[in-house]
Amino acid sequence: MVEITSVTIFGVLINEPVTTFTDLIVSGVCIYAFWRLFQITSPQKVIIYFRVYFLIMGIATALGGILGHAFIYALPFVWKLPGWASSMIAIMFIERAAIEHTRILLKPVLIKILKALNLIEFLIFLSLTMYYLNFSFVEFHSGYGLMFVVLSLQLLLYFKTKNQASKTILLAIGVAALAALFFMAKVQLFKWFNYIDASHVLMSISTYIFLRGALKINQLANLN
Repeated sequence: MVEITSVTIFGVLINEPVTTFTDLIVSGVCIYAFWRLFQITSPQKVIIYFRVYFLIMGIATALGGILGHAFIYALPFVWKLPGWASSMIAIMFIERAAIEHTRILLKPVLIKILKALNLIEFLIFLSLTMYYLNFSFVEFHSGYGLMFVVLSLQLLLYFKTKNQASKTILLAIGVAALAALFFMAKVQLFKWFNYIDASHVLMSISTYIFLRGALKINQLANLN
């Protein structure tokens, strides 16, 4: 059980300040990643999908920190939904980036099928989340998207082509999996730094590695 911490700054009560701060760190890394990719002039859909992923995940984690933690005491529980829904949209786009990346290996018809399934899966989990207001569906969608869709496609691409961008993305997924393990273990580390904070720190590292993978995709495309 997480012990709720709070601080008062200039007369304003802020719940879970460290969790809010680490959420904003993840958001900052996401926005930096978006900015880096925005500097790239590339018509590749995979780069466009990565840009959208980083931008929306940056928004999602900022909303999660501010609405879902810092000021949730002053808001109805439903205000957690903007952050949850945004993160689910972001996961949909990183799945699409992985699908598009495998275009160098898979047939176009299979790419279309995977994209259609990606949209259906997103709509199902978003609907369940909004109806039940349960974060478990957000977690499951994230786990499915990263640990099944992105992981399996990048593994396939790496084993078939030894694609170095896939290797980097697999490392990012590994760090993301470690973040998920911290979150699921729910071990209270310290009063002011709990398992959620630890998972946020690992998420920020994973995000930066995902950026390196996206940059590597662009670099390899320019060599071909």
